Amino acid sequence: MISQSIALYNWNNGVIMIAIFGLVCLTLVGILIKFMTTSDRDKDEPKER
Repeated sequence: MISQSIALYNWNNGVIMIAIFGLVCLTLVGILIKFMTTSDRDKDEPKER
């Protein structure tokens, strides 16, 4: 009976850490996609006259 009233593990900290980790991963993937899609080839190539 007493084992049902005692919380064996608090899930709040784990859920918060997983959410923060997910946000960091999504941010890093977004930055990577941004760098992959931007084209700096116009600056690197010499202009023809």
